[in-house]
Amino acid sequence: MNFQLDFIEDKVEFFEADKLQTLQKKIESQIDENRAIMLSVHSVSHQMHVNENGQTYFTAVVHFKKK
Repeated sequence: MNFQLDFIEDKVEFFEADKLQTLQKKIESQIDENRAIMLSVHSVSHQMHVNENGQTYFTAVVHFKKK
């Protein structure tokens, strides 16, 4: 029997939330999960949008790479 393991080398994930603290918790949770599969954060990009009612909306893109 021949086993061949393919590891994920790059992974990009998108996050959204209406509060910055919520967005941070979502990202931190996913960092812990990806650490288990040997991925670390390579870069983070984020944006904030304010709609016409004054409500804020936060988004982030996190690029994970193999350690």
